[in-house]
Formats: sequence, C-alpha cells, structure tokens
Amino acid sequence: MIGLVLAAGAGRRLRPYTDTLPKALVPVDGDTTVLDLTLGNFAEVGLTEVAIVVGYRKEAVYERKEALEAKYGLKLTLIDNDKAEEWNNAYSLWCARDAIKHTVILANGDTVHPVSVEKTLLAARGNGQKIILALDTVKQLADEEMKVVVDPEKGVQKITKLMDPAEATGEYIGVTLIEGEAAAELADALKTTFERDPDLYYEDGYQELVNRGFKVDVAPIGDVKWVEIDNHDDLEKGREIACQY
Repeated sequence: MIGLVLAAGAGRRLRPYTDTLPKALVPVDGDTTVLDLTLGNFAEVGLTEVAIVVGYRKEAVYERKEALEAKYGLKLTLIDNDKAEEWNNAYSLWCARDAIKHTVILANGDTVHPVSVEKTLLAARGNGQKIILALDTVKQLADEEMKVVVDPEKGVQKITKLMDPAEATGEYIGVTLIEGEAAAELADALKTTFERDPDLYYEDGYQELVNRGFKVDVAPIGDVKWVEIDNHDDLEKGREIACQY
C-alpha cells in the first residue's frame, strides 16, 4: 500500500499565495503545508511510499522533494499532469492509474484532516470492499460540498455537489482507500468521465462506477475537525485546525 496525493490544482481563489505555489504547498501552520500534514499522516500509519500528482507550479514540489523525503521518511514519486491548468481532477487521478494498482490511500492536496481519517479507512478494510470513501456524517451541509447518498446495503448511490443537502447521508472529505483490484475498473471509469467532459471531478468517476453496478463503500469519520481549502476563509479555518494536530 502507498499514499497518493492529488496536488496538481492551481487554486486561483487562494492568490497571491498560489501565484508561485500549488495549493498543496500553501502554509497552514508556520511553514507546514497541507502536503506536509498529509505526508505526516501517511508516515504515521506506516506507509513508506507516496505518489504525488503535480501540475500547476510543479517545480515547487520538485524543489522540495528531497527535503520532504528526509523529513517524513518516505520515498516520493512525482507524476506529471500535463493538463492540470486545463482539465479537472478526473484526469488528474487517471494520471495515477499505475500507482493505484499498489492499493492506495488517496488524499486531495487541499484537505486538512487528522490521521484519524486514515486510521478509520484502514480499520474499515477486510470485508471485500474495493473502494472506501471517508464520509463526514456530522457536518451541516450546504451547496458547495461533495455530497453523498448511501444505501446501508448497496453502498454509495449518488455522489455530487449538485444535490439538495437534505437528501445527503454526508459529505465526502477527499480521502479514499482504493484497493489495487479496483484500479483497472476505476481507470476506465475515469477515462469515460473526462472524455465526456474534461471539467468533471474524479468523484464523477466514482459515480460512473456506481452506475455500472460497482459497489463503492463509505467509512464515517465521526466528529472530526477538517476542512477543504478552496479560498481564504477556508485557509483561516485550516490554520485554526492544523495547529491542533
């Protein structure tokens, strides 16, 4: 098993920080970035290798690669996304299709979260699940969140931002455990998704899988402080949370 981080996005709503840095390298606690926090989580649960999909301002990640490897005791492999500034992250995850064959814990490069999330996903393995989404069933939902409807027996039925919050079971927080045996089917679903519309999310790839009859499972994370950093208000929340870990 390895870690996988999607860190190719431009994060234009976080300018001026992202004039020179990808969103994953915006500081959230002193010099500590979202990428630092995620790599620390991966190391804490015993992972030794991490693949990072890079694109926008990728040179900043390349420059820090050796220092990050030394700091967290991880071997990092950087995967270039050649369309990071044009296409959405369904293509970005597809770029990591070979890495997924190793079984991965996937984390979005803009999600500040504690290591308890990774531990929850690992504890949920073992009953034949192939893909397990970390789900917040506590948070009050609004329009922007990636909302999920779950059937207790059949797993995920619907995953989209375009849903009445009242219908949703919870919010997908941007962290997934993907077993290697799901890699080929997921890669095909992602390809179908971005070929249909390059602006779609990888979560739309999950929906494509569900539509094909593939079971996608969830693991509720409990009452956990986390945030997806899209704008400066989110960044302030991330800084409040990060210093508590």
